[in-house]
Amino acid sequence: MKVALVTGGSRGIGAAAAVELAKLGYAVAVNYKSNIEAAKSVCREISESGGIAEAFQADISDSDALDRMFSDIHSSLGEISVLVNNAGVAYIGLLQDMNDEEIKNLSDVNLMGAMLTTKRAVPDMIKRHDGVVINIASMWGEVGASCEVVYSACKAGIIGFTKALSKELGPSGIRVNCVSPGVIDTDMNSELTDETISELCEETPLLRIGTPTDVGKTIAFLASDEASFITGQVISVNGGII
Repeated sequence: MKVALVTGGSRGIGAAAAVELAKLGYAVAVNYKSNIEAAKSVCREISESGGIAEAFQADISDSDALDRMFSDIHSSLGEISVLVNNAGVAYIGLLQDMNDEEIKNLSDVNLMGAMLTTKRAVPDMIKRHDGVVINIASMWGEVGASCEVVYSACKAGIIGFTKALSKELGPSGIRVNCVSPGVIDTDMNSELTDETISELCEETPLLRIGTPTDVGKTIAFLASDEASFITGQVISVNGGII
């Protein structure tokens, strides 16, 4: 049984990725930070469709919590074959209005958290000479966004992390890719007004915003054998907006 770990898997893109990976036959470790009910709901959806999923709590910016979570996953499901670094937080506002703790929190979760999680996942992959790491960036990591400066910087870092790590782990048979979503209908974008959403739809060649499933299916493809010669790439799922 192959195991996939999805960080931030209790909602949005993470939940969609968990469901799609389960369809491929992976037992899914659904990571969550605080909303256990949402994580359990994702697990129920998977189990009701004949799959295997369990919820695992950890703040991915906390090294001790990550160590505990990986130990629990190994004991309950087994070694991780696919890691999806999806957990993230956002902040909309001017850089000069952010306090140092807010800047540190965004960096710790969006960039450092992915690195710390990957560091714990890859030893088993190297040992097996097989594994997949999929990092979730953002179109703002590609082009930058005013009023989301720190978030953009972290996601740009995720892209650089992906490209460098793919070269480091390629000889060990491990593929590392990045999915860069555009405007997606998730809780992270729930504060956007209807007018703003309408404007974004008009700016998108496909004339709509994306769904978590749009991104989840791309993640599942990259995790599958059909993507066996794809590594070090940034796959933009944005409807053509950039």
